[in-house]
Amino acid sequence: MMGAANSSGSARRFVVLAAVCMAALALPLSFSAGAVATPAIGRELGGSPVAMSWITNAFMLAFGSLLMAAGTLADRFGRKRLFTYGVAGFAMGSLALGFAPTIVAVDLLRAAQGVAAAAALAGGTAALAQEFDGHARTRAFSALGATFGVGLAFGPVLAGWLIAQFGWRSIFATGALAGALSFAFGVPRMRESLDPHARRLDWAGAATFTAALACLTWGVIEAPSRGWTAAPVIVLLAASIAFALAFVVVETHTERPMLDLSLFRYPRFIGVQVLPIATCYCYVVLLVVLPLRFVGIDGYDEIHAGELMLALSLPMLIVPFAAATLTRWMSAGAISGFGLAIAAAGLHALAGRLSTGTGQDAILPMLSIGVGAGLPWGLMDGLSVSVVPKSRAGMAAGIFSTTRVAGEGVALAVVSALLAALVQSSLHAVAPDAEPATLAQAAASLATGDLAHAAARLPQVAHATLLVSYHAAFGRLLDGLTVITLLNAVAVFAFLSRVRVQDEPVTYEYSDSPEPSWAGTAAATADRKR
Repeated sequence: MMGAANSSGSARRFVVLAAVCMAALALPLSFSAGAVATPAIGRELGGSPVAMSWITNAFMLAFGSLLMAAGTLADRFGRKRLFTYGVAGFAMGSLALGFAPTIVAVDLLRAAQGVAAAAALAGGTAALAQEFDGHARTRAFSALGATFGVGLAFGPVLAGWLIAQFGWRSIFATGALAGALSFAFGVPRMRESLDPHARRLDWAGAATFTAALACLTWGVIEAPSRGWTAAPVIVLLAASIAFALAFVVVETHTERPMLDLSLFRYPRFIGVQVLPIATCYCYVVLLVVLPLRFVGIDGYDEIHAGELMLALSLPMLIVPFAAATLTRWMSAGAISGFGLAIAAAGLHALAGRLSTGTGQDAILPMLSIGVGAGLPWGLMDGLSVSVVPKSRAGMAAGIFSTTRVAGEGVALAVVSALLAALVQSSLHAVAPDAEPATLAQAAASLATGDLAHAAARLPQVAHATLLVSYHAAFGRLLDGLTVITLLNAVAVFAFLSRVRVQDEPVTYEYSDSPEPSWAGTAAATADRKR
């Protein structure tokens, strides 16, 4: 009887794990597939370069800014409940995207997807922490991490095939299907759990943090087409600074803050935050800008563009596990620093290979970037809790996760704006008599892979000249990303070269509550430590 009960419990936990992984699979698929689909969405629905940028940025902004708040809500109102709402919302949002009539509707629904994604991930990971203990928990979260790798690796290929066969609307059916399967099979078998000592949501902190990120992203996205000195751009960037300062004031004067800024007193903790920022600029942004280039500029169809992207994403299925093995002989910090150096070399090689616009020549440099980014990718989470006292590990992991997800959205906006500015500079050299506003609009279109609209705005410039201008700007962008990655590698070596990931998982000693996941009550760890 006991064996049957244990077997039944194991089967139930496996189904719960599968359901959370299924839901998590939809998140990177939504991110990478949306990037591949952007040119096709633009061809059917039209829209300005700003509206096109929000297809990806709206999702990432909502996801990143609400992740920690969602973790608090999961512990306060129930992990299963929040996971259920998140999965259902994500599935319905994905289904609605398949019928979106305008580009504005697409952008708004993508933001709604991001809100639901934050709820699903926060609730799902917190629920896993309740279902599994010890090494089983480690294996469960490893499986969750591998799921993200699969989504990143095969998202572009799946999106390319679906677009070619059924149109861009079909790619969002994958999110609806994943959500429906997770909801139908996993939710009924998931146990409800909550923390009776959970703190209340820090509404002021959540609001000012979200507002700061939103204003920054919005301002950077608007800048290429309006100009950096335009009044709306200046107002948005100034508001971002004001909200950021307000967030710091709120968090330093709140008894139970959403984000404990005192952790930044640890130099190694600051070093850990460099890792997600580095991988954003050497890897994540390429998942968006390269498909736009391959499809919109180089003329590949979505299927072949997705196949090319495998060179960048496939290493994420293997390299993070190899990095974990290497920690037996090297420090995790040194491995991460060497990985970023490899990625920087790949970026430099990619700039040279793509200078003529040949996508096939980019395969080896893209493999190098994927391998280099994969080395810190599998070690970052462990490092985030290894560089602070155990009593602060939950909060440290929550801050790190927010830095990673929110940083991706900001990095995408910054890199897109930088590419548009570089394209505008190149176009000014070949069309010096064009109006600045016309040049800005043409550059913004070209930066999003919309060659046709750029040519329509500058009819006096030949297509071949537009391509040369774009290639020159893209090369300078990759040179800039190379420098950023190298500087981050130096910082990692300086802060983390002797830091090793803990051999055993961090343990907590709550009086009434099991250990939360990184997305659960991470922010309240210090307050509830006994």
